[in-house]
Amino acid sequence: MLEQTPTRREWTVTGMDCGSCASKIRNAVGRLAGVSDINVALMTERLSLSLDAAQTSPAKVEEVVTSLGYGIVAKGAAPTHNAQQENQDHSQRHQRWYQTAKGRLATVTGTLLCLAWGVDLLTSSQIGHWAFVVACLIGVTPVAIRAYAALRLGQPFTIEGLMTIAALGALFINEAEEAALVVFLFAVGEMLEGVAASKARNGIRALADLVPKTALLEEDGATSEVPAARLAVGQVIVVRPGDRIPADGNIVSGTSGVDESPVTGESVPRSKGPGDAVFAGSINTEAVLRVAVTKAAQDNTISRIIQLVEEAEDARAPTERFIDRFSRWYMPAIVGLAALVIVLPPLVFGQLWETWIYRGLALLLIGCPCALVISVPASIASALSAGARRGLLMKGGAVIEAAAKTTHVAFDKTGTLTSGRPVVTDVVVLGDLDERKVLSLAAAVEAGSSHPLAAAIRAQAADTPVMTATESRLIPGRGVEAVVDGIKTWVTNPKYAAEHGGLDAVGSMRATALEQEGKTVAVLYRADSPLALFALRDEPRKDAADAMRQLRAMGITPIILTGDNPRTAAAIAGGLGIAFQAEMMPETKLAAIKAMGQSGHVMMVGDGINDAPALKQASVGVAMGSGTDVALETADAAILRDRVTDVPAQIRLARGAMANIRQNVILALGLKAVFLVTSVLGITGLWIAIMADTGATVLVTLNALRLLRLDPTREANDRISP
Repeated sequence: MLEQTPTRREWTVTGMDCGSCASKIRNAVGRLAGVSDINVALMTERLSLSLDAAQTSPAKVEEVVTSLGYGIVAKGAAPTHNAQQENQDHSQRHQRWYQTAKGRLATVTGTLLCLAWGVDLLTSSQIGHWAFVVACLIGVTPVAIRAYAALRLGQPFTIEGLMTIAALGALFINEAEEAALVVFLFAVGEMLEGVAASKARNGIRALADLVPKTALLEEDGATSEVPAARLAVGQVIVVRPGDRIPADGNIVSGTSGVDESPVTGESVPRSKGPGDAVFAGSINTEAVLRVAVTKAAQDNTISRIIQLVEEAEDARAPTERFIDRFSRWYMPAIVGLAALVIVLPPLVFGQLWETWIYRGLALLLIGCPCALVISVPASIASALSAGARRGLLMKGGAVIEAAAKTTHVAFDKTGTLTSGRPVVTDVVVLGDLDERKVLSLAAAVEAGSSHPLAAAIRAQAADTPVMTATESRLIPGRGVEAVVDGIKTWVTNPKYAAEHGGLDAVGSMRATALEQEGKTVAVLYRADSPLALFALRDEPRKDAADAMRQLRAMGITPIILTGDNPRTAAAIAGGLGIAFQAEMMPETKLAAIKAMGQSGHVMMVGDGINDAPALKQASVGVAMGSGTDVALETADAAILRDRVTDVPAQIRLARGAMANIRQNVILALGLKAVFLVTSVLGITGLWIAIMADTGATVLVTLNALRLLRLDPTREANDRISP
């Protein structure tokens, strides 16, 4: 019999409002045979795991999660376009607090508590006592059911279990009124946790709402409204003024201002015409556009951003991993301490059992580390959402924590600090061929290269018939070679050409003179036969100098690492006021990043293609590019707007997130510590203890939500410490 290979499966899980919820599901599912590599993403409500269906069926996984009191739906089903179904999904997503299960429990327990108080006031204290007992038992029953389900799955230390013990223990020592009050406060706390968690998720959910549900498809000269999710690559859609663009594509006809702020955060609409790329979710502001679809719905920029944000919870920060390890022994330790508080004073010092049982029960209620566990993922999710709205993407908590520690930023030059659109300024013929012939020859050699300099040479030869090249080969960091008309031909930098007989003394002098003007020079040659020099200029981006100033103000050292010649690099670096290293090969860039990493934390910013080794070696690799596949996949982080000032903004966002995490950890642990002491000393009781637990969770979540309002582009936030 063939052994079945485990497959990756994914579900959406609803009802998770705190860190212990995720731990509960992870631990319960982890006990099933054939289940491995479990990840429970709290803020994006996602359960993913590797499953050997021969040992455990997907239905069994769903049964376990459901038994714990959570909703679960398998992912991967084909999207539906049924209006009724969409309305149901929308209503569930936007439920009011009183429409949720936890909201209803809070309402019921509150009503029962008020009725018990009324009975106590209108009748005798004995009847009132039993009214509080009934209110407590009815209210704690659903909690006890969840606790029992967790206990059956090998999890005795859950907040539901501690709550059930505390409520029944309070009844045992005749504190029925306080037991009913604690059950009510617990229900209110859980309801508030749900509201806060829902608000934290709304920023992520809002991304999906940017793409319209329908599109105007043009076929055979007529238009019809179709679901945007069904659009296929190559189809042409019509986008009217004021409409959102329903798919990534290229403009076929029409010129209009396109507001890309929903996708990249770019506040000023950009004028776009035929041939220009547009993003799904952008807004057409002026005129009718016809757009050819280039990506299916599941692959468009918005979908990829959503996927990146969802998957970012998998890359957990070191701080989060430490807190997870800490929380595993925190609750058992508190339970053990509560047992000692209950037993030792009466046995050793002859104290009253009722007094110390009460204090021990209060300790139990602050034994759940919910606030502590959620302190990191709530902040990370808020930071990711805030960044995504401004075109700043980071792949998880580990990247955010590393970015916050940045001390050096290394920039690639072409396409990063410069516009990436160089133009040919000079064509110097060195051989017997005329200018049209050398342009045609150079364009043929560069035909297969994606480098900006190659594109500039091809653009210069646009009106010249281009010959056919074969056997094209990239020479990393140096140039390109190919066979044209049966003769091997090169386009390389002057240094490589001189070393291989492609540039004589006269040509070298001409190349040096052009480089002294701050231009980049490419040499066209054949074996021992210089043919031409091409001088190109690529100007710095308008905001590059301001970005360097901001980085220095933040205590960060910027530097240029470029494969260009020293004179051109010096011209760019001098204007920006920063250091540079020139004529660097991919391996020397890698070595430079390693060297800088020995004295600090390095962020490398490049185009995501040519600088792959350096991007991977850096503490954080950042790809600049307007939503390209490479920008979203290659590096640790991406900047969707072509703005250099977004580099310091990304670091500010990371620093703000880490500062928020520190605040949350201090808040969670501080409240626990204070009420632990006051509970043991008898200063605070059961109802204060439960408020300390659920209240801390709510406060931590609300504090994390403040990150949604953080504007990392403002220099006022530079006071945030790394």
